[in-house]
Amino acid sequence: MSAQHALLKAVADAVVEVGALLRGWRSDPSVRNGVWEGSQFKAEADAMAHRALSQRLSAIDARIPVVSEEDPASLSRERPPRYWLIDPIDGTASYVHGFDGYVTQAALVIGESPEVAAVFAPESGVLYTAVRGQGARRDGVPLPGHPPTPTGHGVLTDNTPEPSGIARRVYDHFGYGEYLESGSISLKLCRIAEGAAHLFVKDVPVRDWDVAAPGLVLAETGGLVTRLDGAAFTYRGSFEHTGLVGAADPSTCRAVAHWLAS
Repeated sequence: MSAQHALLKAVADAVVEVGALLRGWRSDPSVRNGVWEGSQFKAEADAMAHRALSQRLSAIDARIPVVSEEDPASLSRERPPRYWLIDPIDGTASYVHGFDGYVTQAALVIGESPEVAAVFAPESGVLYTAVRGQGARRDGVPLPGHPPTPTGHGVLTDNTPEPSGIARRVYDHFGYGEYLESGSISLKLCRIAEGAAHLFVKDVPVRDWDVAAPGLVLAETGGLVTRLDGAAFTYRGSFEHTGLVGAADPSTCRAVAHWLAS
């Protein structure tokens, strides 16, 4: 087993273990207590999951620091040359309100590139993994590459029962006819990677930890995620960006981003 694959197995085990903890904690009302901070809901479960995931990643290799939205000090320092970028709960609002659409995830970032990723959806028990240049997997089964999907074809996904806001604008303008309601940012990108959807557009603030792990899963199936203006996620400088476009077909991603910017 290569060093990268050994690392992937270890981080996959870590997110699965934290996912099991998250499911168990849901029965405790105090874990769901929290407040809205802008467009994000913060609960006690976020801090608990951060501690659990950080401890497991540090046990894999104590030389690799953990960067997390739940650890402000880690965000204030210059980015290390190699680090774990984690989102202990992506989809906290779904988690605390009893919905299934949340995940726990981690990506190993080297330089300005996610190289290893694991995303676990605790309620469905589905694990997505990827190693750069070596493909992506769903529950250990390789995910195939995507056939060309022209703009307006396939399934648009978002987290509302029907398309609304920017998703509705894109849905109507490009003539989409199918829609999939899905959960967190990461889960939607993974649904595209596995072929259940083909396009996701969001114009709210997104952070690198939302995108690093699922973005690698998507990239390894031939898809693409960019910022809303079409620029790449570079994993340097600010962690926060305005929106994203993710698509199974890179040409669709670029076309939608270009239209939104025009």
